Amino acid sequence: MEKVADFASGIGEYIRQQRSSAKISLRQLSKLAGVSNPYLSQIERGVRKPSAEILQQIAKGLRISAEALYVQAGILDLPTGGPVGDAIRADTELTERQKQVLLDVYESFRRENAAGTASPAADAAKTTTISEESP
Repeated sequence: MEKVADFASGIGEYIRQQRSSAKISLRQLSKLAGVSNPYLSQIERGVRKPSAEILQQIAKGLRISAEALYVQAGILDLPTGGPVGDAIRADTELTERQKQVLLDVYESFRRENAAGTASPAADAAKTTTISEESP
């Protein structure tokens, strides 16, 4: 029972932070998400545990990816990409499609580097060697 309370509190706090950073009032988010004001307030205070459908509506109202809320809620595993991926997902000025394209490109570079086909240090060393050899 305590785990459920911690979960509800965590997702509620995350939603509140996202709402605050977007400078949206509880009432405005309630309208945008199509969720009642009292219910949204209970979610933010950790009293209620929202369903995936409600999280999707809230994400739409906040103009963030539903995936971000699902990860916070424990519905999805934490995506790869670390802080760069998190920053891309959190950018409110990009569309979901733009975010996905950037994430795909970023992950392809990471896979390429992990496979050893490209190394930033090796590339930098080549550049330095070439420029030092030039007259």
